[in-house]
Amino acid sequence: MSRTPVLRAAVVGTGHRAQLFTRGLAVRPGHVVAALCDPNPTRMAFHNRLLAESGAPPAAPWEPDRFTDLLAAEGIDEVVVTTVDAEHDRYIVPALKAGCRVVTEKPMTVDAGRCARILDTVRETGNSLTVAFNYRFNPVHETVRALLADGAIGEVLSVHFEWLLDVRHGADYFRRWHREKRHSGGLMVHKSSHHFDLVNWWLADEPREAFGYGRLGFYGREAGQRHGLRREYDRAHGAERAADDPFALDLEADDTLRALYLDAEHDDGYLRDRNVFDGPVTIEDDMSVLVRYARGATMTYHLAAYSPWEGYRVMFNGSGGRLELEVEESRWQPPLSRIASAVGAVHGDTAAEHAGGARLTLRPLWRPPVDVPLAVAHEAHGGGDPRMLDVLFGPVDPTAPADTGAATRAAATERDGALALVVGLAANRSFETGRPVRTEELIAD
Repeated sequence: MSRTPVLRAAVVGTGHRAQLFTRGLAVRPGHVVAALCDPNPTRMAFHNRLLAESGAPPAAPWEPDRFTDLLAAEGIDEVVVTTVDAEHDRYIVPALKAGCRVVTEKPMTVDAGRCARILDTVRETGNSLTVAFNYRFNPVHETVRALLADGAIGEVLSVHFEWLLDVRHGADYFRRWHREKRHSGGLMVHKSSHHFDLVNWWLADEPREAFGYGRLGFYGREAGQRHGLRREYDRAHGAERAADDPFALDLEADDTLRALYLDAEHDDGYLRDRNVFDGPVTIEDDMSVLVRYARGATMTYHLAAYSPWEGYRVMFNGSGGRLELEVEESRWQPPLSRIASAVGAVHGDTAAEHAGGARLTLRPLWRPPVDVPLAVAHEAHGGGDPRMLDVLFGPVDPTAPADTGAATRAAATERDGALALVVGLAANRSFETGRPVRTEELIAD
């Protein structure tokens, strides 16, 4: 009897989001997490405890500067990159050159130069790169795509997309490394690349031009003082002024955050609980963008990172009608004395305490509107995470009844990653220059 080959995986970057992949690989047949790579040994030790809890053997810990040695010494077949966004290409490129299959968290990278380096390496090696856009696998989003592809509203002529991050979730980007654009590309890249990939995928089209305005109007020192929200402290841990600040993050209140960050500070000095109304903050919190697509459709897009409620509205206007989607991830956020955890409402891992519903309405021309039935889950990023893992690495139980829709699901390629990235890059440049930016100025076809 032939035995299924076991693929040896390396997880690079062992922060909060990486838990999804460490656990996901540990419980799937045919995969073993053979190595962990991170500058912080305490975080790698935490992920080895996750492996032990899953009944998997420990992975070898490696320092980033020895990544190429890691690939050879550990016989790595597949690499999962979940590092700081600006570091993605540092691992993607050598892994592709070594013949590994590579999965990277979104965004693929943070600027045009790094993007070109990745795309050139894919072309040169012919190897596989997948970008982990989990929102593609949300059943609600799959329903939207099926309706548009079936011509439910005819030719799509325009899209309006509004995404709201509530003050629990939005604030979190302003207390950690994401608040510096050199690390994250700003929310237009780190967060909105999710949304731009969705629109590209929904329309089966490619962006050609973007124009926008962005500002830091709520977070940061100046805005915090202007609105009377700023407290005088650098980081929440041990700060008396943070004790009753609803914007403060209590790392000690959550076992996972304490183990991953507070207990790991002595290794690298990284502070996970900075004051959101202090500096340096070089990203925007309110952004408006107009995008033109290759076949002529346009999209108006707005992202606000300081809303009372969290969710999104997207409306498609077509030659045969209109399709409207509204999703309430959280209807409101209560004023806690402290934000006790980055899990749940902050990252979408579990449903928010005050999660709302979802409504999809088809409004055809000359006929009454139709409410489209939806199966809504708010945990695991709308149910997208487990579906994505199944597509990327196979099901946990290969003998279980097959998901009838699995065969139609496709993960995002490096080209999809570039097309999502380029909208955010064009928007960022437009913020600086005040002019429309053609995507070909940044990323060549």
